[in-house]
Amino acid sequence: MAKITLDNLAHSYMPNPGSEDDYALKELNHDWVDGEAYALLGSSGCGKSTLLNIISGLLHPSQGRILFDGKDVTQTTTTQRNIAQVFQFPVVYDTMTVRQNLAFPLKNRGEDPKYIAERVQQIGQMIGMEATLDRKCRGLTADAKQKISLGRGMVREDVNALLFDEPLTVIDPHMKWELRTQLKKLHHDFGHTMIYVTHDQTEALTFADKVVVMYDGRVVQIGTPEELFETPAHTFVGYFIGSPGMNVLPAQVDGTTAHVEGQAVPLGAGYAVSGKKVEIGVRPEFCTLTRDEGLPVKINRIEDVGRHKIVRARFEGHDVNIIAEEGQEVSADMTRVTFDPAHVNVYADDWRVAPHGARKGEAA
Repeated sequence: MAKITLDNLAHSYMPNPGSEDDYALKELNHDWVDGEAYALLGSSGCGKSTLLNIISGLLHPSQGRILFDGKDVTQTTTTQRNIAQVFQFPVVYDTMTVRQNLAFPLKNRGEDPKYIAERVQQIGQMIGMEATLDRKCRGLTADAKQKISLGRGMVREDVNALLFDEPLTVIDPHMKWELRTQLKKLHHDFGHTMIYVTHDQTEALTFADKVVVMYDGRVVQIGTPEELFETPAHTFVGYFIGSPGMNVLPAQVDGTTAHVEGQAVPLGAGYAVSGKKVEIGVRPEFCTLTRDEGLPVKINRIEDVGRHKIVRARFEGHDVNIIAEEGQEVSADMTRVTFDPAHVNVYADDWRVAPHGARKGEAA
């Protein structure tokens, strides 16, 4: 296990990058705590896999350093870093049995045969393949092969970090849930530092202690699921986390009031805002349909998803999504929406603005 430090790290796939836009991974400076489980979350092309491959040693960064427990490992190989990595598509040896595949990393390290047998049996049970341990891998389904690949990544107990690059893409939905549960149990039992790349917010939020949200080659927020939901540090985090995502509306902010297309919206605190683009963001869960107060909206449709209803509305050309809990009244004459002031965030040039009185780094 290791504390992972990203020191002035950046990467471009161009030989001579001329500007920041030429970098697939823009400058990062972060410490990732020893023994925590992290998820790298973002849309395709945001730099998740680039960062993972730099951490693992498969890719050498254009600038900066990677440190494990304070030791510079930037020039070292994956083997020297003592990393286990599981890729999006399964990598198994078809001519070997499931048991031999799982045992392979331990045999390469010269581990005691008794320990290998016990550990392989344990991992076989963990991935639900005890009954097929002595079967050759040729002819197994893609999801079975990926389970073997996951098991081989987890079989070593002394690794500095376990890295997963969208490993559940080929797994059926029920097995995804089971394997995520097993990965969390493994982390709880052994305390490995784990980094899990995904574009699926459900996978990220259910797996990780901390979620690292990436956008356009940057880390825009690192936080717990609650922090990402309650106080998105960037409008992208608001869009990407949640279903539906956060409502974002252009505004002029004056102290404790925002003005949206001439309509006043009360805020839960006072703000001093400067920036070319000022917006407010409020999640659908903190929006309420009313008859006689709030922003006037036109309701386009109502989607009943069982646990609640999603009301799709428009205000002056802007989409506004409202979540009405089960049993909450929704009627044709409810054509206005109010926002809970305590849950309205203010953004300047896409970054969240802290209210008056909040200390630096505080989420208030």
